[in-house]
Amino acid sequence: MGYICTPIKRRCVSFNIERLFIVYMSKGFPRLLLLYILVLFASCSSTKYVANGSYLLDEVKIHTDNKDVKPSTLQPYVRQNPNAKWFNAIKIQLYIYNLSGRDSTRWVNRFLRKIGNEPVIYNEALAQRSENEITKAVQNMGYMGATVKTGTKIKKKKLKLSYDVALGKPYTIRSIKREINDSKITACLPEDSLYSLLKEGMLFNVNVLDAERQRVTNRLLRNGYYKFNKDFITYIADTVKNTHWVDLTLQVLPYKAHISDTPKDHNQYTLNNVSFIIDYDIMRSSSLNSIYTNDSIHYNGIPIYYSNKPYLRPKILVNNLRLQQGDLYDERDVQRTYSNFGRLSALKYTNIRFIETQIGDSAKLDAYILLTKSKSQSVSFEIEGTNSAGDLGAAAAVSYHHRNLFHGSERLLLKFRGAYEAISGLTQDYKNDNYTEYGVEASINFPRFLFPFLSSDFRRGIRATTEFRMQYNYQIRPEFLRMVASASWSYHWIERQRAQHRIDLIDVNYLYMPSISDAFQELYEGNKNYILEYNYKDRLIVRMGYTYNYNSVGANLTNNTIASNSYSIRAGIESAGNALYAFSKLAGLPRNGKGEYSLLNIPFAQYIKADFDFAKNIVMDERNSLAYHLGMGIAIPYGNAGVIPFEKRYFSGGANSVRGWSVRNLGPGSFSGDENFLNQSGDIKLDASVELRSELFWKFQGALFVDAGNIWTLHNYSEEQPGGKFKFDRFYRQIAVAYGLGLRLDLDFFVIRLDGGMKAIDPVYSSGKQRYPIIRPKFGRDFALHFAVGYPF
Repeated sequence: MGYICTPIKRRCVSFNIERLFIVYMSKGFPRLLLLYILVLFASCSSTKYVANGSYLLDEVKIHTDNKDVKPSTLQPYVRQNPNAKWFNAIKIQLYIYNLSGRDSTRWVNRFLRKIGNEPVIYNEALAQRSENEITKAVQNMGYMGATVKTGTKIKKKKLKLSYDVALGKPYTIRSIKREINDSKITACLPEDSLYSLLKEGMLFNVNVLDAERQRVTNRLLRNGYYKFNKDFITYIADTVKNTHWVDLTLQVLPYKAHISDTPKDHNQYTLNNVSFIIDYDIMRSSSLNSIYTNDSIHYNGIPIYYSNKPYLRPKILVNNLRLQQGDLYDERDVQRTYSNFGRLSALKYTNIRFIETQIGDSAKLDAYILLTKSKSQSVSFEIEGTNSAGDLGAAAAVSYHHRNLFHGSERLLLKFRGAYEAISGLTQDYKNDNYTEYGVEASINFPRFLFPFLSSDFRRGIRATTEFRMQYNYQIRPEFLRMVASASWSYHWIERQRAQHRIDLIDVNYLYMPSISDAFQELYEGNKNYILEYNYKDRLIVRMGYTYNYNSVGANLTNNTIASNSYSIRAGIESAGNALYAFSKLAGLPRNGKGEYSLLNIPFAQYIKADFDFAKNIVMDERNSLAYHLGMGIAIPYGNAGVIPFEKRYFSGGANSVRGWSVRNLGPGSFSGDENFLNQSGDIKLDASVELRSELFWKFQGALFVDAGNIWTLHNYSEEQPGGKFKFDRFYRQIAVAYGLGLRLDLDFFVIRLDGGMKAIDPVYSSGKQRYPIIRPKFGRDFALHFAVGYPF
């Protein structure tokens, strides 16, 4: 049984949820409306399962008397929080839980309790612990005299809890001294004082003091102090009587392995022998003595031990090594070595072990790089469903991977793909109404920088991978046959685990149209539409480009979840046809009937294109976040081309754009669209989105979003695109706006997303009610549903 409140007398009456569920399914009531009514009615019984003498923790607030300390910085120290709110507004899961009856044998009751949240009952002990933790936190910030007062307000069975923080006057550092009795360490640190986090006049913040300990430790670890850690750094803080001044002394303690040992100076270690063991079994070998090796070879004086046959060339191993005999131990070199070997697909694990040795008065380290081999070859199969503008189909692919092709950890990929799709909405009579596609792809990736005429030392200093790729795609449509062949040479590298760079040195694409049906040619090529005519002719695209990606939380972030504040930047620029155009111009080559230069009678494209995307995620609390995104791009044809190739044009609408419109169904400008999707493409794109994301239950997340954007053309390519050209005095009135709801299933390794968008402002109309469908929405006219994988940004 469950309970609802009658709207007149506000009294609770019982009802049978199972019967209501059956009626709902049979009658077909709108689900969103029913959910809203249930939540509204359930609000009267939020304390249904709160026992007498107990209180539902309804709200927790923190107040501070100093704007320099924001309540949000103290929220993590609260040890008991009220029931979570969806979108930081409604405690829906609590209401769902309270909809359940007391009979636990009924499946509906068990289901409601599973997806809901039981009420959080106020716990005085946890409140006292929160008070103590907040007090300690603000005292660590320098407010040593701070006090925290806990207050409660009770209304019936609900309790509102508050923490009032009185900070008082903070303690300030008056002077800073160092006490270092180790002459070698003293020599390492003075020049580093400019980068110290400690400044006279700063607050006596324990967190900053600890960060300075770690900073000093990191510097010493880069200068040979292999066994140093921050526990050897302490502080002495003397307060000046009757003031809030602190005289601070930083001490570096002498080395002691055990408490009973005699203190001594810290050893500064130098690397002695550096060796490779390339058949290391992490499951069987617990120590270096238990590792079995059968033979060894030497390369540049470095021994390489193995048990069978070496699977990596010695040069590859040594070139990725950043540890050299005679150098001071440097933690950065260790991490660079890990990073370099982590890029080698032939390796599964990399471990580096150091063994201390004493040669005379010098402390030495023998370094062993232990490598575990990865599986070199594999075959994978993929099956997927396709949906191109509503046309359903299927695709299958088989891939072959070789991760150590030339014994230098080169990655080979061979992929064969086939797809089939049933095409609907054809207006002409064709021989068939199916789309078939066959494709083959081959790529090889070298985990090093390759370029002719450069010295090996120069190439070794560049941490880039080199990729060569070739693709061939054969498309059979009712209207035409089309073949696309491409070949590319590119470089990739990662900088500090946060920034990724890609340089496409050369990317050649050849588009060949062996046949076009008479009906299609008459329909599209005879209407003087330059965009259509240009994109259904043989074309050569020779491009080069650069792409930059930055993520503030680094490569560990797989999905844009609400776990932490973060932002990302993506920028790219590419150009095509410049070298060919210059060559044709200098050589005085003839132009064709369209005024284009050709290479082997194939006209080539010429353009420049730039894109920029920015996305930011702001955490509101542990379950809610606000994310926003801004994207823009422009593609300019010139020289040998008057239009951008189809593959490089912009489209708007869809799951990752303005979600009130279907994919490729918005713009350009105020153009309303027609049967040809190519007419709804542009040279300029603007997208902006805001999402309020909230964890719902289990692995489900919800989103409220608002999108805005559109595309425009730079020229009037066709009379069939009225209102599509970008103009400064009216483009802002052609920005479409949509709003909607989203549901996401976060499976950690990927996200399944379902978004429903509604039109709010329709740029097709310049005025009147039709321009603002948000005022009088019509579901059949304004709604678009999108299914996608991954977050929109």
